[in-house]
Amino acid sequence: MIRLAIVDDQALVREGLALILGAEPDIEVVAGFADGAELLRDPVRADLILLDLYLPGADGVATMRELRARQPGVKVLMLTTVGSAADVQRALTAGADGFVLKDATGAELAAAVRGAHAGVRPLSASAAELLWPRRPAQPRRGPDLSALTPREREVLDLLGQGLGNREIAAELDLAERTVKTHVSNVLTKLDVTSRTQAALLARNHFQ
Repeated sequence: MIRLAIVDDQALVREGLALILGAEPDIEVVAGFADGAELLRDPVRADLILLDLYLPGADGVATMRELRARQPGVKVLMLTTVGSAADVQRALTAGADGFVLKDATGAELAAAVRGAHAGVRPLSASAAELLWPRRPAQPRRGPDLSALTPREREVLDLLGQGLGNREIAAELDLAERTVKTHVSNVLTKLDVTSRTQAALLARNHFQ
């Protein structure tokens, strides 16, 4: 059983967190405090402290440092509403055993409590996103056909329709050897290695 204390200056938040986490079969909420001074005045036997980063008087990092001086073995999972990468980095550098934002789901909070208790140093998804923001997906670029001559574009179009060299030659009234040259030029200019790849590009572009 993980004995948990919650430190947050908002009573509704404390009560909500206690209700959510206390419903877990392996978590027991043993105390709640409105600020760090109250926590330090009234030491509680807890395995882990869920500690708001921004508290009246002294912030969560200062409270954590003082708490650790008094109770070296206690785990601290830092919590805040709206954080920044600097907040997460500051808390972790100071020795926090994990960091979660209050937009985490109940399941995510419970998993973070278990992870911090086990020494995993968890981050909620939104906290991790602050540290390592995802890059927006780059739009897929279509084939660059600007280098193709009008005849080569015609050949590419017919490749996309599945025609072979002989059929393309008949369609365009060209010698088959001339078609082979055009196909080779198309592959080179589109930087593909087979007529199948060129045909796929053609289908995506012309259809």
